[in-house]
Amino acid sequence: MAFKAGWLGQSAAKREAEVRAKPAPARPEAVAALGRLEPAGDIRVLAAPTSGMGATPRITAMEVVEGQRVLPGQLLARFDTAPTQLAQRNLLRARIANLRRRLDVESRELARYRQLTKVGAIAADELDRREQDHLLLQGQLQEAQAELVKEEADLDNTELRSPMAGTVLRINARVGERPGDKGILELGASDRMEAVVEVYESDIARVMPGMAVRLTSENGGFTGTLAGRVSRISPQVRQRQVLSTDPTGDADARIVEVRVQLDPADAQRVRQLTGLKVIARLAP
Repeated sequence: MAFKAGWLGQSAAKREAEVRAKPAPARPEAVAALGRLEPAGDIRVLAAPTSGMGATPRITAMEVVEGQRVLPGQLLARFDTAPTQLAQRNLLRARIANLRRRLDVESRELARYRQLTKVGAIAADELDRREQDHLLLQGQLQEAQAELVKEEADLDNTELRSPMAGTVLRINARVGERPGDKGILELGASDRMEAVVEVYESDIARVMPGMAVRLTSENGGFTGTLAGRVSRISPQVRQRQVLSTDPTGDADARIVEVRVQLDPADAQRVRQLTGLKVIARLAP
């Protein structure tokens, strides 16, 4: 019995020593990557309206500057089509008012002719002519009213108004120019800034939603660090866009875009820094 107890004691001690000697599982390493700051919503490129011939109007006034905060519905720009559209609208309004007056007179005359036809004072043919004239005026009034509705819609296109609250990121056309393919300006909802981090495809397996992220500026665009968390991982592998200052860096590397939602306080600090390059450290 003493031998058995000793053997069991030695076996337990040996197993305990083996457990202590077994190396602890390696702690996952942090992932480092380059990225850029962007508004959390999509950047809107606002374009000018096109005429029936496919041409764009010329800008006569630009009511905002780059970096300016705007509200929904705020006037951003005016176009040279406004005077013509205003004149056409006023012409249609005058025409509608005239047709309404004529229709009122014709309605009274038609009622009188109907009474005279009943007593045989005038022929039925004359009543038919009066009714046809009345219907013609009604049709002309309806057409003019429809044209006015279209003209009011066209008049709205003589101005560019903001579709949302945001910041004017870039103005692509100036007063006197006809906007091209780049549109008039770019608008971003920069109150909700985020970072787009380009993680190498070899590292993406170590990145998970909710992972904590620390961001620093590569070139001193802001002081200290920004805090955030991984909100979304793109399902597509793409070519790298944010390039390092290192000339030997691999510009053709394949990456996966990781969206990082910034803490509200930090998002406010950098809301005027859309496009700024950052260095991200994604901690496990």
